[in-house]
Order: sequence, then structure tokens, then C-alpha cells
Amino acid sequence: MALVRSDPFRDVDRLFQQLWGPQNGTRALTMPMDAYRKDDSFLIRVDLPGVDPASVDLTVEDNVLTIKAERPLPPSTDGVDSVITERPYGTFSRQVFLGTNLDTEHIEAEYEAGVLTVVIPVAAHAKPRRIEVKGSAERQQLSA
Repeated sequence: MALVRSDPFRDVDRLFQQLWGPQNGTRALTMPMDAYRKDDSFLIRVDLPGVDPASVDLTVEDNVLTIKAERPLPPSTDGVDSVITERPYGTFSRQVFLGTNLDTEHIEAEYEAGVLTVVIPVAAHAKPRRIEVKGSAERQQLSA
């Protein structure tokens, strides 16, 4: 397996943080993500609307990919009463556990239209390879 799908305890903790965490718009937030395999790579797409690409931080340590991004609070608007405040602000964070068959030295990332795309190639040792089968006549030539 190339990506570890889920840690149930982390998922429960994330749910509790989203439901009962501080409601001031500055809590650590998660981001929606899709992950799939395409040819010899795994692709991860993360929704980060309104995030400056310069604030996105990707790190890999011990086969754990950590994605952090920040969407700052809008400038203070004194004398304005908010009617609805649903858009989250603050630090977004997500960790993805990578399998040992991925090449973490050659990860590439691109941010376009509010979507971060991370491409992780499959390591050479994990790619399928064809092994040639030699006939008995060829084996006799090799031993002679």
C-alpha cells in the first residue's frame, strides 16, 4: 500500500476539534483532500481556497507528508457588525502517511485556482518489472 488511508483516532480528534474547538476563526483546521494513483505516481489534491501559495509549507519526515497553509484574518473593519461568519481563517494542517514504496526525494507540488496538487512518484524498486525466462538451450550455452 502506498498511502495509509486513515488513523481512526486522529479522525475522531479532528472531528472533535471541528465541532467543539474555539469558534474565533483562529483554530487549526483541516482541508479536504483527494488522493489517487495515476500511472507511476500518486496524486494528492487539497482544497486551499483563498490561501497565498507562499504560505503553503510542505515537509516530509519519516514518510509523513505534512501540509500546512495559512489564510490570515481579513483586515479589521471597525464599526462593522458581522451577520454571517462561516469562512475559516487561521492555520490549516494535514498529515499523510506515505508508504515505503514512494520516492519522497522527488515530490513535486503546484498550486492553481485554490487547489494544491502534490505528485509523489512510485519508487523504482516498487515498480513492476518483467523478468526474462530463458529456455534450457540457452542455459546449456551459459554453462559451457
